[in-house]
Amino acid sequence: MMKELDCRKMDCPAPVLETKKCLENEPLSQIRVLVDNDAAVENVSRFLTYAGFEVGVESDGAMSVVEGTRDQAEAGKLASEPTEQSAPGPGTSKENSPVKIMVMAASDKLGIGDDDLGAKLMINFIKTLKEMGKDLWRLVFVNHGVTLAITDSKVLDDLRELEASGVTILVCGTCLTHLDLMEKKAIGETTNMLDIVTAMQLADKVISL
Repeated sequence: MMKELDCRKMDCPAPVLETKKCLENEPLSQIRVLVDNDAAVENVSRFLTYAGFEVGVESDGAMSVVEGTRDQAEAGKLASEPTEQSAPGPGTSKENSPVKIMVMAASDKLGIGDDDLGAKLMINFIKTLKEMGKDLWRLVFVNHGVTLAITDSKVLDDLRELEASGVTILVCGTCLTHLDLMEKKAIGETTNMLDIVTAMQLADKVISL
């Protein structure tokens, strides 16, 4: 069974939510999702991949078609991050298992007052995050926090080190698009609010900056 969704003129996470709703209601083996922004392309593609689809994208510059196909036997499976399935949740952590800490940065500055000082403090904070060790699970950038994940970021090397150590970095696609920074994103997964809310639910502790 195949279905086509027209999600043009929709801001993230609406295209992902519409795709999720469609898969919940129908056991599809093929789906085509029409979108008109890069953030939606990345988010819908990743969602369909998690749901077991082989994903392809065609674009004419103005509109993109994200097409997913999978075996009929896989139909009915919903998207979920595979790394979460084996991770212990709140109250179920085994002894010596790391606590899952999610840090969400909504600014490129830390604190309110002196902007120059705030920028320096945020840089120092990111550089010090590795001291959390294996407890640091997710690092999420939203609003002007996404500027920390672009090509000329002063903490790009530190973020690469965190990612290499196993920390998942999520960067808000709507924020990148609004700030016209999508092409400058240099690290992390382009994400949407559905992913962020889900990560909050799965985390043992959320630190918001």
